[in-house]
Amino acid sequence: MASALTPQQLSETHRPTLDQALDVISTRAYWSPHPEHPKAYGEGGAPGSLGAAEGKAAFDALLGTRLDLGQPGTDGWVGGEVSPYGPELGVEYPHADLDVLLSAMKAGTAAWRAAGPEVRALVCLEILSRISARTHELAHAVMHTSGQAFMMAFQAGGPHAQDRGLEAVAYAYREQVRTPETADWSKPQGKRDPLKLHKSFITSGRGVALVIGCNTFPTWNGYPGLFASLATGNPVLVKPHPRAVLPLALTVSIAREVLGEAGFDPNLVALAAERPGEGIAKTLAVRPEIRIIDYTGSTAFGDWLEENARQAQVYTEKAGVNTIVVDSTDDYRGMLANLAFSLSLYSGQMCTTPQNLLIPRDGIATDAGAKSYDDVVADLSAAVTGLLGDDARASALLGALVNPDVRARVEAAGELGEVALPSRTVANAEFPDAAVRTPVVVKLDGTKPDDGAAYLSECFGPVSFAVAVESTAAALDLLRRTIREKGAMTVGAYTTSPEVERAIEDVCLDESAQLSLNLTGGVYVNQTAAFSDFHGSGGNPAANAALCDAAFVANRFRVVEVRRQA
Repeated sequence: MASALTPQQLSETHRPTLDQALDVISTRAYWSPHPEHPKAYGEGGAPGSLGAAEGKAAFDALLGTRLDLGQPGTDGWVGGEVSPYGPELGVEYPHADLDVLLSAMKAGTAAWRAAGPEVRALVCLEILSRISARTHELAHAVMHTSGQAFMMAFQAGGPHAQDRGLEAVAYAYREQVRTPETADWSKPQGKRDPLKLHKSFITSGRGVALVIGCNTFPTWNGYPGLFASLATGNPVLVKPHPRAVLPLALTVSIAREVLGEAGFDPNLVALAAERPGEGIAKTLAVRPEIRIIDYTGSTAFGDWLEENARQAQVYTEKAGVNTIVVDSTDDYRGMLANLAFSLSLYSGQMCTTPQNLLIPRDGIATDAGAKSYDDVVADLSAAVTGLLGDDARASALLGALVNPDVRARVEAAGELGEVALPSRTVANAEFPDAAVRTPVVVKLDGTKPDDGAAYLSECFGPVSFAVAVESTAAALDLLRRTIREKGAMTVGAYTTSPEVERAIEDVCLDESAQLSLNLTGGVYVNQTAAFSDFHGSGGNPAANAALCDAAFVANRFRVVEVRRQA
């Protein structure tokens, strides 16, 4: 049967987008083909896309149903997701006999390899296009599995995640086509006839890739590895977090649909949902079929993967301790507003949220006059309080706490030091069962070893430490130690001194940490833009890879050479 999607159709539809993505990863300019505004979808928006009401209806129709993906080896059904906002989702997913499923996934590899880098990239772009058309539906799925507020779930879980997936495809394509497909080789032999060979160079994937999803950003963190591996010729098995299955299950469903329509084996992408407490990530990670692993989550399991999954190329994003150095500012009010938003966004449940604010004990110089350490901490606390004073506004910014462990950390923060800003419970009018808490800020002393035990450990969630240090120089020493020992996804700093700025840059260059300087407007240290910003560096303990660079894709495939006598 002829495929519904021909290579020519795919090229006509998606080659311009691929070309633009290839251009923008070189220029690092702003660009996105996926609209951020909800009104850009549905009637009058992107063709074929679901509008707000249609997307909500599609999500509601999934609740309490069985999502049959048509995968081989299904030996039962699993589910049990409960929204951080309260409702049970009631969706069931196929549970796989891994021996059967992994065998089936490898069956389509030869045809997928033979398709070549361009066709693979264009199929991936068709998958992303169909995901984009269902952004409203996926936004609700992300919201009710991660606890993100709707607008964040819509943007970060939708267009921003899709951008990261497309970015990975562009990098994958560029690295694969660096080597020509064929070459005629001729070596002169003096008076004798030259030696002649015809050479073919074929990109070949490593094998089955495993994506281990996270609870907080299932699509944003899941799409880069998924599409990087698929575009480089590898089947992809998606193992979602048990509390955040639905967004990735929908993604797998769409991918399987597109692969089938394009004439490829749908089993090139499959889902591995698990029973409660089954822990199949550990089982899968060391199976010989698994040759690539992408993981976002705790340092403990990330370290275990790096040490034990020796047969696989492992890409990890783990925990870090993100730090802000406050030396001086010429926009004190802007600094406070920017930091207040950064601490509050999604209740601090981002791998890029600032945790430690290093503030000189003797205070800082600002455009509003000299400010003591206590002044800065009090004024920042007031800025957070003002930002989150209205419950409706606070709920839209904070979302909900993703699990009871986060709530426990918030409630125990007062035991770590003097509380400068206590957390308060926010009432969510639409979802009264949601656990919503404002950030807590704790004062700590940078010279006390006991306090160091707190601020040198990641405290995931809306908990931040205002650490009093002896000087800016002491702050930089502590910054260096923190990045080197604990890692950091992001570093921020405020200074009006060119010398201090250079010193901070040197620390971040030495320790390989991404730095944001003097942010006082609408860009925040915990946000990164695909095609332009690198998420993580891969050079410190927080992550061994960056989203997205050539290193993230190049080791997912090999070039196999075939030589023939000419």
